[in-house]
Amino acid sequence: MLIDKDYEWTSFDVINKIRLVLKKKLGIKKIKVGHAGTLDPLATGLMIVCSGKATKLIESYLNLEKEYIFIMKLGETTPSFDLETEIDNYRNVNHVTVEMLNNIILKYKGEINQIPPSFSAKYINGKRAYEYARKGEQPILSPVPVKIRDIRLLDFQSPFATLKVSCSKGTYIRSLARDLGNDLGCGAHLTMLRRTAIGEYLVENALTINEFEEKINII
Repeated sequence: MLIDKDYEWTSFDVINKIRLVLKKKLGIKKIKVGHAGTLDPLATGLMIVCSGKATKLIESYLNLEKEYIFIMKLGETTPSFDLETEIDNYRNVNHVTVEMLNNIILKYKGEINQIPPSFSAKYINGKRAYEYARKGEQPILSPVPVKIRDIRLLDFQSPFATLKVSCSKGTYIRSLARDLGNDLGCGAHLTMLRRTAIGEYLVENALTINEFEEKINII
């Protein structure tokens, strides 16, 4: 099932809702439901959801390339690198140009080592990194190798830059926004993130949760 996740829904919310809808429709007490790749609550877009015996296929979808469109705001940073936390720093962005942006994004094309966000689900000593970060602690995360096959600037209306990126599993777009902002000398954080494709599967062919429920109920 291709699902277009709504803003502020967690990936678990999506799975739980689909499980409830299927159990009610089929008149059964249990059914396996899983997804092939988490999206942050503040992100929208494509999730591949599998149920029943198809959950065995999840692993094959996890390694597919992901495509995202994102907007980052220059000149402001947050501890989570997105809108989950409050702005902690302001800097001038008057020096940033389209040419500068296009030159800087080129260095991220290919294989890179990326430090995940502190506000992430990465494990450190048996605990999620965000558990430390939400207590004001600064967990130390090691760089992770990821691959960015393509990255391009779609629009720049200062202080907002819109980009499109195709990348490997495990790439954090929030970290990418952080790194681009640092290289531009002004900082940045995500204000919008949308997953538009997973391998050959496109968000245009996905259903929202409401659309999914409506279709299931008329079958």
